[in-house]
Order: sequence, then structure tokens, then C-alpha cells
Amino acid sequence: QVQLVESGGGLAQPGGSLRLSCAASGSGFRIYTMAWYRQAPEKQRDLVASSSIGGSTNYADSVKGRFTISRDNAKATVYLQMNSLTPEDTGVYYCNRVFNGRTYFDWGQGTQVTVSS
Repeated sequence: QVQLVESGGGLAQPGGSLRLSCAASGSGFRIYTMAWYRQAPEKQRDLVASSSIGGSTNYADSVKGRFTISRDNAKATVYLQMNSLTPEDTGVYYCNRVFNGRTYFDWGQGTQVTVSS
């Protein structure tokens, strides 16, 4: 079973930036569509961005133009560069593989992002 380990979260001021990382154990990463999800307090976990094996990326409307998903297949790691952060970006961020429209692996522990002045 692949394990996912997210890191890079923390406290940021509005307008600031953070870069999240998600490392996946095991082999096969390069063929996965990977995605980042965000779970705000008392809300469901929502898709933020995804990166397919073909190189295409997709973003939630709320983060378009501010967040960038990227991946390093050699390191089996997916990244989320978050710029121009707002308090609405606060939440726990998770990554996962997307397969047939659903998440595939067990969730990792996530990484907390708090945007506050």
C-alpha cells in the first residue's frame, strides 16, 4: 500500500506564500493522476488541484491563478505552490491519487495551513 506524507504547511499572512509537498512511497507514481485536497474547518474535503500523467493540470476556481501544482516523478513527489493566500485558504491539505474519478489510497495525515494576520 502506498503511503502519502504531506508537509510544508504552517502559518502565513494574507498575501503570503507556502509550498506544500507530498511524497508517495512505492513504485508507479509516474502513472498516477495526483491531486491536492483541502478540508476547511467543519467543511468537507474539496479538490484544489490535480496533475495528470499527460501533464495537464486542473484547478478549483477559487485557486486559479494563485496555486500551481507540479510533480517530480523521479522523487515521487507532488507539490502545491500557493501564492496570494487568503484566510479562506485555511485548512488541512491532503494529497491523493485520483483514479476513475475517486481517490485511491488511504489518506495521509495532511498538513495544516493557516492564513491569518
